[in-house]
Amino acid sequence: MSTEHPTGTRPAVVLLSGGLDSMVSAAIAAEQGFSINALTIDYNQRHKREIDAARAIARRLGAQRHVTLSLDLSKFGGSALTDDIDVPKDGVGPDIPVTYVPARNLVFLSLTLAWAEAIGAQDIFIGVNALDYSGYPDCRPEFIASFAETARLATKAGAEGSPFTIHAPLQFMSKADIAREARRLDLDPGLSWSCYDPQPDGAACGACDSCRLRRAGFRDAGIEDPTRYAVDLPGL
Repeated sequence: MSTEHPTGTRPAVVLLSGGLDSMVSAAIAAEQGFSINALTIDYNQRHKREIDAARAIARRLGAQRHVTLSLDLSKFGGSALTDDIDVPKDGVGPDIPVTYVPARNLVFLSLTLAWAEAIGAQDIFIGVNALDYSGYPDCRPEFIASFAETARLATKAGAEGSPFTIHAPLQFMSKADIAREARRLDLDPGLSWSCYDPQPDGAACGACDSCRLRRAGFRDAGIEDPTRYAVDLPGL
């Protein structure tokens, strides 16, 4: 694969799920002058609608390249997103929910790192958030910091003195902050998809953790969320 990039730009690999957070993270990378190489992982999740969203976002942001990589994590199961387990709809609780996909961000960042090294990129963007989220351990700042060190130790580039920077620009933002950032960046939130349990008619379920967090974020930011939800919830 060619490692040439547009004159005057630095390449970055952006993990682009198709959700609001990844869209804003990718837009921040573009704003900072990086040429975007977007990576979307089709892990046979039940919310595959987000893969279509990722394609639309990549086009909107003028990604230099967008790769959708198939990785069937349903072979492992162990999550409501990849197995025959009901997606919980009773609100965000204190425990790690069954929508946690074992080691997902570790696996995804490893693939992102591999592509970054292959094309000579030293910058990786991921839209993880450690404030308004479902408590997944692989969204914590400690994990991101440790992965940067793993990337240095595990790669030829790192061994030769060219470490990778793992950018997590939304790490300490609330969902309301992220909604405001989307507006500041002139992004269309309707391009993104957050729901874990899309309905047969194409609506978002409106009650899973991801829908609840998104709805609360837009409400708190005072910004209209164009998503069509299947159910109304008090206060959202």
